[in-house]
Amino acid sequence: MPVSFRLYKDDEKRILGLFKDGDPAASRALYDAYAGYLTAVCSRYVSNDADVEDILQESFLAIFKDISGFEYRGKGSLKAWMARMVINRSLKFLRDSRKVVFLDIDDQGVSEIPDEPDTESIPPGVIYGFIRRLPDGYRTIFNLYVIEGRSHREIAGLLGITESTSASQLHRAKAMLAKMIKDYQNSTR
Repeated sequence: MPVSFRLYKDDEKRILGLFKDGDPAASRALYDAYAGYLTAVCSRYVSNDADVEDILQESFLAIFKDISGFEYRGKGSLKAWMARMVINRSLKFLRDSRKVVFLDIDDQGVSEIPDEPDTESIPPGVIYGFIRRLPDGYRTIFNLYVIEGRSHREIAGLLGITESTSASQLHRAKAMLAKMIKDYQNSTR
């Protein structure tokens, strides 16, 4: 008989217990608890909503298949493991679809990033929208560096590019974001 209790978001131990007990509600509980978060993670890398749905579906199938081998290491470890799976599938999609082109450009012609804009008065959803509007390469490196905390060396290894390409793409992403923020602020005054 399936376990019936209300699952709370981030209740990793209970969800893992459902899988361990073979409860048929386990997959649904995990999906309900984390689909929104994992969709947001995927859409940081992939801008087309239909592609995000496909990647998310593939990711959940892999998560359900591999969860028996997952080793719980404390609160947040399941969420982090699932996010890594989604990020890896998102990066694979970008590489396989050849949607991302990384050019190794020297930064001599790159415009300087203006003073860091004040973003406190800008709703988070607007900033998120700006990030999604970045070109694929800029957005990918921006997310890996700024959000995921990866080094340029790690990014280079993940994407098969040089460290200098990673750094120049990040610089360009920041400059583009700063311009979008400035334009937004000017239009709302």
